[in-house]
Amino acid sequence: MKQKTFSRWLKVILVGVALIGAFVYCYAVPELGKEIAEANPEFAYCFWPWLIFISLTAIPCYIALVHAWQVVDSIGKDLAFTRENAKHLSWISWLAAGDAAFFFVGNFVLGFLSMSHPGVLLMSLFVSLIGAAIAIMAAALSYLVGKAAELQDQSDLTI
Repeated sequence: MKQKTFSRWLKVILVGVALIGAFVYCYAVPELGKEIAEANPEFAYCFWPWLIFISLTAIPCYIALVHAWQVVDSIGKDLAFTRENAKHLSWISWLAAGDAAFFFVGNFVLGFLSMSHPGVLLMSLFVSLIGAAIAIMAAALSYLVGKAAELQDQSDLTI
C-alpha cells in the first residue's frame, strides 16, 4: 500500500472515530441520562453534573484526534519519522493520561458527593486503564519515532 493510500485510509478512520464520538457525546449519553433520570427520579439531580463531567472528557479526546490527524497528514507526505510527529504522539500520550486520571478522579468525587454508584466507580477504573494503555502506547511510539528521526537525520548527514 502506498503512503498516500495508507494516509487516506487513516484519515477516514479518524473521521469515523470523530463522528462516532460526536454521536456518543451529543446523543447517546444525554438520552441514556434522561432515561436513567426518568426511571429513577431520586437521581434526577445528578443528570446535569454527570452530563457536564462526561462532556468535559470529550475535550482531550478531540484534541488528541487533531494531533493524530497531523501525524497522519505527515505520513501521507512521506515524513513519518520526524521530531514533529514525536511531539504530536507525546501530546496524545499526555492527553490520554490526563483524561484517564480526570475520569477516575471525577468519578470518585461524584461518588463521594453521593451522585454515583460504587459499580460505576469500578467501571470507571476499567475505562481509566484503557486510557492509561493508550497513553503508554503513544509514549512508546513517540520515543520510537523520535529515535527513528535521529537516525534518519544522521543518515542524511553521512551522504
